[in-house]
Amino acid sequence: MRLAIAGDLHGQWDRRDVGLLARLAPDALLVVGDLSDGHQRIAASLADLPLPVACILGNHDTGKDHSGRKLQRQIDRLGERHCGWAHRRLDPPGLSVVGGRPGSAGGGHHLSKAVQALWGPVGLAESAERIAAAALSADPRLPLVLLAHCGPSGLGSEASDPCGRDWKSPACDWGDQDLAQAIEQIRARRPLPLVVFGHMHHALKRGRGERRSFLIDRRGTAYLNAAFVPRHAVDGDGRQLCHLSWVELDEGQLIHASHRWYDPESGRLLYEQLLHRQPLGDHQPLGDQPEALPC
Repeated sequence: MRLAIAGDLHGQWDRRDVGLLARLAPDALLVVGDLSDGHQRIAASLADLPLPVACILGNHDTGKDHSGRKLQRQIDRLGERHCGWAHRRLDPPGLSVVGGRPGSAGGGHHLSKAVQALWGPVGLAESAERIAAAALSADPRLPLVLLAHCGPSGLGSEASDPCGRDWKSPACDWGDQDLAQAIEQIRARRPLPLVVFGHMHHALKRGRGERRSFLIDRRGTAYLNAAFVPRHAVDGDGRQLCHLSWVELDEGQLIHASHRWYDPESGRLLYEQLLHRQPLGDHQPLGDQPEALPC
């Protein structure tokens, strides 16, 4: 099963992305939120894609509209593709996706006024229970992926950790506590191979390098931060680049994870940052690897 993941978009989504997905033909697309600043254009484009899509909305998607109306319009556009606090079964390819808390800005547990306007004052424990209940309602025969805007707490407190605060000293763990609690509740009952999120951009503030974007914990759950921002760029040779994270699952196990930069017009893979690959003795080789960026 081949999954494309679009990190924080921040308005960078156009016909080239749609065409690239048509060429790559992944089994599904996961979107980690911050589509724009409350506009409906990208939500409408995602809803028109001819492939299975699951999307969680982020803090920027409220558009600074405390009434929640901008957020609701995007949810309406996305329809069943929006998975905040909900389970979405994607058939094909046979995948269960469960969304975390919509509109998250990290920092433990905080609900914006827009989120409260739509869902009410949901506390930390209730939010964790909603996520866990959605996951435990999924068919246990299908692989399960948690899709969140901000990742869980517990992945480290350094600025360069997957959810580390890098814009203010001292650095600290800026992950979502409700998501962390939900993960523990879920794993007490069933396997959880993958948690996908964004929000914490890969390039650290004040030019301090790059964030660690992938890890696997002792219980075998992989955590992938897909927030390369900006995701549209130009390389030193003047070639247009479009970023997608890419994962592959086989029999419910993660066998490949990478960040990829494509030529959006041709679909050619120009650069790949390999994050994880199952030992070749356990699975078939992936073939020739493109030029790699340092992990």
